[in-house]
Amino acid sequence: MPKTNIDRLQEETEFLSEFMLPERYEVIKNVVRNRTNYITVCLENIYHGQNASAIIRTSEAFGVQNIHVIENQCHFTPNINIVKGSDKWLDIHRHNENGATENLVKKLKEDGYRIVVTSPHINGVSAEDYDLSKGKIALFLGTEKQGVSQTLIDNADDFIKVDMHGFVESLNVSVCGAIILNSLTRKLHNSNNIDWKLTDKEQVCMLNRWMKLSVKGAENIIKERL
Repeated sequence: MPKTNIDRLQEETEFLSEFMLPERYEVIKNVVRNRTNYITVCLENIYHGQNASAIIRTSEAFGVQNIHVIENQCHFTPNINIVKGSDKWLDIHRHNENGATENLVKKLKEDGYRIVVTSPHINGVSAEDYDLSKGKIALFLGTEKQGVSQTLIDNADDFIKVDMHGFVESLNVSVCGAIILNSLTRKLHNSNNIDWKLTDKEQVCMLNRWMKLSVKGAENIIKERL
């Protein structure tokens, strides 16, 4: 029986595993097993690059694979001292055309995502209480000064907030994102009825891709020896 593309990827992965410590290989496999597309993070014109970079690093730490960056007003350049290389493990999608927010919302809804918006000005559901069983979510975080756009407010399926008990009315956007992602991803990991992990095929593809990122000259090694 001829090899399928998946068989080929698995063969390449096993071959490349010989070029790293077994402990490192296990770490990579474990991260793949805990990756998710059930939550995607969307940044709308984040003004301060360091905040957007911090959110990207936080997203990677909590296992979120896809990040959408709307930058038709504020161009995003990752701060290497903040992302610390975390961005290379992620799929970062940039949207800078006119109507980027509207286009992204439409595409995400077509892909089955609920549009979940954070705003200190709207009384949303606490991150701790948010019901993730309703379906996949696209978590939108907005600019530091003005928050999310009216377009997002008008198209939101849900609003989510961070519970606060002091005089402060809002948090830095990167802090807000970290608190919410911590709550939501913990709920996913503790859930028994939400299918939040990557499919088997997606895991095979991602493991192969990350092995090629981890082994120096991986493509040449495969061509020469496999």
